[in-house]
Amino acid sequence: MIIRRLGGSLLVLWLVSILTFLLVQLIPGDPAEVIAGENATVAEVARIRTELGLDKPVLEQYFNWFTGVLHGDLGHSLSTNRSVVSTIAEAAPATLVITTMALLVAVVIGVSAGVAAGLTQGSWVDRAVSTLATLGIAMPSFWLAMVLVSLFALTNPWLPATGYVDIREGFGVWLSHVVLPATALGLATAAELARHTRGCVADVLTRPYVRTARARGASGAWLVRKHILRNSAIPVVTVLGLQAGRLFGGVIVVEAVFGISGLGSLAINSVLQRNYPMIQGYVLLSAVIVVLINLIVDLAYGWINPKVRTA
Repeated sequence: MIIRRLGGSLLVLWLVSILTFLLVQLIPGDPAEVIAGENATVAEVARIRTELGLDKPVLEQYFNWFTGVLHGDLGHSLSTNRSVVSTIAEAAPATLVITTMALLVAVVIGVSAGVAAGLTQGSWVDRAVSTLATLGIAMPSFWLAMVLVSLFALTNPWLPATGYVDIREGFGVWLSHVVLPATALGLATAAELARHTRGCVADVLTRPYVRTARARGASGAWLVRKHILRNSAIPVVTVLGLQAGRLFGGVIVVEAVFGISGLGSLAINSVLQRNYPMIQGYVLLSAVIVVLINLIVDLAYGWINPKVRTA
């Protein structure tokens, strides 16, 4: 199963590389003109276009770029002439840390609230979780980020409002810079997880094997751990995999609000500058992350339900 999934993942990444390269060519504007400046002559623009290889046919440009990708070379930034790999590696830690912490916030809050609501259907806990989940889904991440900054950084200066600090500067300082952006990014996903978890738990509670276990005197904690959580897990893991990919896209807005120099700001600047190699590198990295998340989800299916391993 793993080999089959890996083969499919490589095919997806190759198709993504083709689509990314072709779509980037449709971006309005000429990167050679952007690099040359407003007062550049036609000859200077043509010279820069030749140096960058932009005067070659599209298929030849793609072949040269993809060959470099296979050797770990994504090219050089058109604006700074730095390696795309080194530039992305410099910006990636902040984005990956915030996304991972947001996913942790979403799992802890969303799954816990969903299980509590599903086990107490019709109670005030169920109604409160459902109401808060609806509000969480409706609230945009950028608005929630500004509210958190206003409450916990401006009105009550407990946490920094902007910036990111490496963990080597100290765990406490690092955590203080991560809490607000991770919370702003993760609460909407927590709301989605809470709703799906609640529905899955409520559905499992109606299954015959749960009623049989209860009739045999199974305790509440054992019943939840042995039957309810495990049989509710596959739909929840599926939603979690989809939301993890969305978190990586939504981090762009959160980084802008908190002034964090991560992959989000790098992607926006690259689009504005018509920086083709950097855009292609960013999209390819995003595709790799999403494919890896889907692969992990597939492997989790096999761990949760052994019947899936031979599917």
